[in-house]
Amino acid sequence: MRQAAAVPKDIYLDPEVEEKLQNRLSRIEGHVRGIKRMLSEHASCEDLLIQLSAVRAAVNKASARLLENHLETCVAECVRAGQGEKALRQLKGALAQVVKNL
Repeated sequence: MRQAAAVPKDIYLDPEVEEKLQNRLSRIEGHVRGIKRMLSEHASCEDLLIQLSAVRAAVNKASARLLENHLETCVAECVRAGQGEKALRQLKGALAQVVKNL
């Protein structure tokens, strides 16, 4: 597992964004449970593929929102603290991994 960016411990996502991400991830978790149930009930492959695609889209939206807020909070604070190059280097590495897994 990769080390998280060296961000001061008091800097994190906006609480509202964190709550929304928690809610979105809970919905995704429920959606995945539904897909598992569909599989055990022998739903059509097409229906399973459509549902898996919907989960991927939901995860991508969650990732985009996390990235947006990360830039607004953690990265911005690192830049203000004079650690911008390090924060951007770590962000670049994380984004490379995200893009690789698309």
